[in-house]
Amino acid sequence: MNKERMYNIILGAHISEKATVIAEESNQITFRVAKDATRPEIKEAIETIYSVNVTGVSVINVKGKVKRNVRGVSRKPGWKKAYVRLQTGQDIDFASAN
Repeated sequence: MNKERMYNIILGAHISEKATVIAEESNQITFRVAKDATRPEIKEAIETIYSVNVTGVSVINVKGKVKRNVRGVSRKPGWKKAYVRLQTGQDIDFASAN
């Protein structure tokens, strides 16, 4: 996989209360990823970009919320979220990423 594809797969870290609790308890980091990304692609991209060993990847498709406004009903776009489990003792430092 080329570098451009790797950087297009990982859209960014997903920071939320649930993601913070999971990171502290089970050494998992949550990322927003491209909708067409597969588990092996996500694993390879994380290992290459952040120089860590990944032991597992769980992927979830998040449905967009339905919003109501004056003009009627609209729908926010859906997105894909990946929980990446790191090897024990490893951590990702987002400040020093390539």
